[in-house]
Amino acid sequence: MPEKTSIKRLAFVTNQTKSGASEVVDRLRAIAEELGVEIRATSEFPVPDGFLDGMDACCVVGGDGTFLSAALESTKWQVPLIGVNRGTLGFLTTYTSEEIESLFPSVLEGEYQIRSRGLLECSAHENHKDLALNDVIIKSPAVSKIVHLNVFANDEFVTTYVCDGLIFSTPTGSTAYTLSAGGPLVHPDSRVISLTPICPHTLSNRSIIFPENVELRVENAYPDEPLLVAVDGQRNLSTKDTPIEIRLSSQSLPIAQKIDYSHFDVVRQKLKWSGGYAGDPS
Repeated sequence: MPEKTSIKRLAFVTNQTKSGASEVVDRLRAIAEELGVEIRATSEFPVPDGFLDGMDACCVVGGDGTFLSAALESTKWQVPLIGVNRGTLGFLTTYTSEEIESLFPSVLEGEYQIRSRGLLECSAHENHKDLALNDVIIKSPAVSKIVHLNVFANDEFVTTYVCDGLIFSTPTGSTAYTLSAGGPLVHPDSRVISLTPICPHTLSNRSIIFPENVELRVENAYPDEPLLVAVDGQRNLSTKDTPIEIRLSSQSLPIAQKIDYSHFDVVRQKLKWSGGYAGDPS
């Protein structure tokens, strides 16, 4: 068992537009202060640069979008994120607001496990690089306008996609936009990139899973037409500059989860999979 690491300096990121989020933070903050924990708090989005410098952990109270807004700062300073769900599905914010209050004293004392989540590195042009926890989406900035995109994997031509756009997803992001587009569910510990076309005009175009060492390149077959590169649904870049390059980053995001956290328990619950265990589990 890894040695427990107690939390002495804790940051809070609160989405005040989510019902009950501020009240949850007030109660958690009171618990932390009673235990002598140093507190820092913000409701700004994105999280201010340097906000997590010197923190032991960051408690994010809101939805998955709120969690994503803290991902870059968490990665930069390697400060684990504790996600508390006050949104809808909450695949990233895995603690419920009810359970976190009862578990919070033990969490602050080190009762949690750290899991690292892979990130995508996207280079949209020479001077712009970004990191994505969920996905990088390439599409037209115009509504309902198709794009023609040439995709290469380690300089090998894959195909030309004629579609509404392409979703490049991490395993973490496999339960986000790519799930709605018919992409695969991928275990978050995997080191792969999935590519899923959005409404492809060729029905045989399906998702592709690429290995961790792949260097993906996307070229606009009609370079006079602008493209929109969306990173985690948080940051957009309109560009005519291609190629767009995507790879797995050498960096990772630390997430603090319950000791008994189960990815498949979460998937069954959030996606409302029916049916119990058929057979004797012993």
